[in-house]
Amino acid sequence: MQPASAKWYDRRDYVFIEFCVEDSKDVQVKFEKAKFDFSCLGGTDNIKHLNEIDLFEAIEQKDSKHRRTDRSVLCRLRKADPGKSWPRLTKDKAKLNWLSVDFNNWKDWENDSEEELSNFDNLSEMMNTMGGEDELADVDGGDDDSADSDDEKMPDLE
Repeated sequence: MQPASAKWYDRRDYVFIEFCVEDSKDVQVKFEKAKFDFSCLGGTDNIKHLNEIDLFEAIEQKDSKHRRTDRSVLCRLRKADPGKSWPRLTKDKAKLNWLSVDFNNWKDWENDSEEELSNFDNLSEMMNTMGGEDELADVDGGDDDSADSDDEKMPDLE
């Protein structure tokens, strides 16, 4: 048994943890007031993963949820004390080699207004529901075969 690698980030009302386990099976998530347990079988080798986390602060078990995809399991933990920033995920300051901060989703929200926060959360939600890269429009006209002024032949270097 080994811990699954995970990334986490903080929001005003929730803490998010993403366990990076591809093709997970038998996912079990247990939300307790100040503790969080995650286990699953992962990958083609069915490796047993187990993570037990003593949380920095208390959470609302009933309002905490998880969602499994083919590549990971995302857990959303509802803070018992919303609006309070978590400087770390764990109660202890010990460094866990399987846990890192998800800087792609991290946002320093403490000094932001309510409107800025809701706009950011709406944008994040919209981005998560959008399709993959194949569906993005070509914004620079890359398929346009017409001549540009910068398509002229360059003089030879001496």
